[in-house]
Amino acid sequence: MNSKKEAVEINIPTDKGLQTKKKSALEGFSCNTWIWNVWGFCKEDSNRVIFSFKVGLSVLLVSLLILLRAPYEVFGTTNIVWSILTVTIMFEYTVGATFNRGFNRAIGTLLAGILAITVGQLALHVGQAAEPVVIGISIFLIGALTSFMKLWPSFVPYEYGFRVILLTFCLIVVSGYRMGNPTRTAMERLYSIAIGGFIAVFVNVLVFPIWAGDQLYKELVNNFNAVADSLEECVKKYLEDDGLNHPQFSKAVMDEFPDEPAYMKCRATLNSSERMENLAKAAKWEPPHGRFRHFFYPWSGCIKVGAVLRYCAYEVMALHGVLHSEIQAPYNLRITLQTEILDATSHAAELVRSLGKDISNMKRSLKTYLLERVHSSTERLQHAIDIHSYQLTTYSDPLNNSNPVELSQTLSKPNDLADLDGNGVEKNLNIQTRNLPLAQGESCHEKMKKQVRRLHSWPFREVDAFEGEEGIGVEFLPRMRALDSSAALSLATFTSLLIEFVARLDRLVEAVDELAIMARFKREGLQEGSLQHKELNIARS
Repeated sequence: MNSKKEAVEINIPTDKGLQTKKKSALEGFSCNTWIWNVWGFCKEDSNRVIFSFKVGLSVLLVSLLILLRAPYEVFGTTNIVWSILTVTIMFEYTVGATFNRGFNRAIGTLLAGILAITVGQLALHVGQAAEPVVIGISIFLIGALTSFMKLWPSFVPYEYGFRVILLTFCLIVVSGYRMGNPTRTAMERLYSIAIGGFIAVFVNVLVFPIWAGDQLYKELVNNFNAVADSLEECVKKYLEDDGLNHPQFSKAVMDEFPDEPAYMKCRATLNSSERMENLAKAAKWEPPHGRFRHFFYPWSGCIKVGAVLRYCAYEVMALHGVLHSEIQAPYNLRITLQTEILDATSHAAELVRSLGKDISNMKRSLKTYLLERVHSSTERLQHAIDIHSYQLTTYSDPLNNSNPVELSQTLSKPNDLADLDGNGVEKNLNIQTRNLPLAQGESCHEKMKKQVRRLHSWPFREVDAFEGEEGIGVEFLPRMRALDSSAALSLATFTSLLIEFVARLDRLVEAVDELAIMARFKREGLQEGSLQHKELNIARS
């Protein structure tokens, strides 16, 4: 809690103030800004514009059945409306999703037509008085049955088909009852729906098709790059941060980090599981095309690779949490492991990007060399942690010119330990302050005051909260040492999370290799014996 209480001012806006705000909001709207936003949205993914034009073309073609006289005289306005409705409902973003929606539409319409004809003929034979009773009971039973069946876990993928059965059955039965010929009504509706479905599939497949398989691979490759970029960005900011410009806790909770675009992409990777599963389900309905030229393509392997990649992304998010935590390791301690951390990070990011590139090019290559580099850099990082382990429990100046072994022996002497309990702490802080680069327009004394005050605040308090305090009492020294130990342990947490990320890369390489075998990627630099051995192991599993 801050030692100073701040006054809270509440402003109640008047009617004049509200009118001023509305006017300023209208003045803030710019047509040019809106046009540039639309242009950026279209430039981000050109398929959005293509999809929009394809939907417009499909609706135009089916509307010609009404606009032209000859088709209008054959079908009439009522039946053509079913074609327009079918196009607007069936037309999906990808070809696979359109096929899936069309299959549900076709099966649902066919079953609804058969049921409607059966109920209509039964109602005609029971007599005119009982006919509405039979139709009403059938509508109730079909509505209850389809609503129950679409909630069954096994039938959830066909939920749209049950909706079509209910809608089509009710409309055909009611229309046939009023028109007196349910069979003819059902057949005319079936023809109209078939025309709309054919136009939707025809345009979606032949006019700049958007394949779900390509979208799935693109999404997967983007996730690989996002994880690698976020890892490098997080480590770079962690090593460059000197702790003086530490973000507020409320800002960290809200995840408002506009200067970290790679982090936003990595967080989007964790939320991409549902989208990837939908793309994989849609891709199963697509015929062989383009790069995917064989039947029964292993789309489930892409989902597995995405799951393992998200498992690695969790570690990156944990690293980001340490980056924006309240307790930070001293800058002088972080730079002692800077070379090893950067080396392990660069090699790990290179391996992740290489795996994404192999998936994008659909090529299979051995990653033995890259894995060895990642493991060797991680071993060097672990060795460096072992050498500086004494600093992770009791912080001392890592930039001292003395040897770490000699420094540890010096700190083990009783007299030095006694000095550290007294004036040694303040002396150590002065050494740290002299080693830090001086900010522009800021004296060494002010720099030392800020660092000392930061070490005394746990949780973090603003520097202004200490203004007016006359020095630091002796009762704060135990708290200083406790905070120093916790701050140093945050570096151990960061490095251990980085090592855990590298450990999870082995499983990621195995998952990509399994996908390459099942999807028959092109071979690059593979030995035939090792390839057959891996394929045999996967076949056995």
